[in-house]
Amino acid sequence: MRARDLAVEYESVSVDSDAVEAARLMAEHRLPGLLVLDERGEPKAILPASQMVKILVPDYVIEDPALAAVVDEQHADRLCQALTGRQVGECLSRSAAPPPIADPDDTALEVAALMAQVRSPLVAVAEKDKAGTRLLGVITASHLLHELLGRTEAPSSSFEV
Repeated sequence: MRARDLAVEYESVSVDSDAVEAARLMAEHRLPGLLVLDERGEPKAILPASQMVKILVPDYVIEDPALAAVVDEQHADRLCQALTGRQVGECLSRSAAPPPIADPDDTALEVAALMAQVRSPLVAVAEKDKAGTRLLGVITASHLLHELLGRTEAPSSSFEV
């Protein structure tokens, strides 16, 4: 099975997208992250949901997690305001690496190795040529596992109910 066969449509946002809308997209679809596209529509980065959560948590609580216990619920309910007025590009980590990109002809094992090497929950599948990069879709870790497990026989269980 090739990367082009495994790739599926996946939610993506641009660097100029509204951060609150991106967070809603992640929450509503329970996504581990979003593929962020640059101004040309080419893959730029992966914005993990954990990075969005980190933005919501005040720096003083990150530095001393014990302080989280003293933040009242009313204040905690306003944490999402930290995303208001921000663009997705501002939410990316300064050390955000370019997203892993698989060639359409890569095998499932090549995709799995790339995913494991960069510890990414998703890999973009794109064709690159002189005109740029054309996104074909995304392979998520859970989808890749599903496909790989579906190709193996389930071990027989010695447990009886």
